[in-house]
Amino acid sequence: MASISSTSIFFIFVCILLMFVPVAPKNETDFKPMQELNKLNRIKSHLKKINKPSIKTIQSPDGDLIDCVLSHLQPAFDHPNLKEQKPLEPPLERPNGHNSSDENIDTFQLWDCPAGTVPIRRTTQDDVLRASSLKRFGRKIIRRVRHDTASGGHEHAVAFVNGDQYYGAKASINVWTPAVTDPYEFSLSQLWVISGSFGNDLNTVEAGWQVSPELYGDGYPRFFTYWTTDAYQTTGCYNLLCSGFVQTNNRIAIGAAISPRSSYSGKQFDIAIMIWKDPKHGHWWLQFGSGLLIGYWPSFLFSHLQRHASMIQFGGEIVNSRSRGYHTSTQMGSGHFADEGFGKASYFRNLKVVDWDNSLLPLRNLRLLADHPNCYDIKAGKNNVWGDYIYYGGPGRNERCQ
Repeated sequence: MASISSTSIFFIFVCILLMFVPVAPKNETDFKPMQELNKLNRIKSHLKKINKPSIKTIQSPDGDLIDCVLSHLQPAFDHPNLKEQKPLEPPLERPNGHNSSDENIDTFQLWDCPAGTVPIRRTTQDDVLRASSLKRFGRKIIRRVRHDTASGGHEHAVAFVNGDQYYGAKASINVWTPAVTDPYEFSLSQLWVISGSFGNDLNTVEAGWQVSPELYGDGYPRFFTYWTTDAYQTTGCYNLLCSGFVQTNNRIAIGAAISPRSSYSGKQFDIAIMIWKDPKHGHWWLQFGSGLLIGYWPSFLFSHLQRHASMIQFGGEIVNSRSRGYHTSTQMGSGHFADEGFGKASYFRNLKVVDWDNSLLPLRNLRLLADHPNCYDIKAGKNNVWGDYIYYGGPGRNERCQ
């Protein structure tokens, strides 16, 4: 048998090595596992569903794209109960006792969308990727809402009334820019209209301002809405990120940044918000500022709220993830305790509820709750200028809040 030369042995060895050298991908997507590609495809499909075709797009000062979408094509009309319909005309009557003399809309961004359209903040792929999952995008973390204790890392400092039948609420909410120290936490100030048994049947409609790096990708306070009919489990969402809330206003973009904001020992700014149940059709309408109707939550979305609310809450909420092993430093309100008062602590003023005959009334039997008063606290008062009011908030982690 002929002997194999050393050159032949080397050539065979090289060929064997080449068999294990990976082939260069044809494009960069070949680097991604199939699971990741499927995820991105699902995200693109979802974005196509919620980002409706626009007839005009506006660049906001804070970098958002605001799409002017024909009102009957907004996400709400993907709901089976609203197919082929158009937004309702505004109710003719507002709650009796509504006085807008000291309110304005200077603390917001107004968009020049044509009549017949609504301004919608465009959702990006990065917005969705920041969420823990596509299923959870645009939704609050699952939790059981309680009026007597914190749950699931959510902490509150709120004033509330219950024990009666409520048909709406109104307040002016001081706007700040609280620091949120973890990207998966948030800080918000809002009013809640609530019905149900604080179990899986909880119904809420909510509106106010929030700082949420996960949802918006920045630290600006933004005007927001929310709703749920099963305690935040599978129904509802923020803003217009699912079918539900019907926007009717062509000037205000839900989810847009609020400007200007209050400063410590400086000028104070607030936004007036009113939610009430239209006696004629039963829908829950949202009003901003001195009389701008934003839109409505259709009554068919709800079970208990088809009739009335059983509780109204005003105040702040944060998420304490304890991601560093101790209490978060995420601020609530201004980041200062209630005792510091005007110009330093955050406030709600002119707190009112709507009763059965569509009248705005002062609060009765107002109660206060601070889940962890060493972290965030609340105090109430009343005078001839502000009516019922609260100061609330705090810095989070400090020597008494660990």
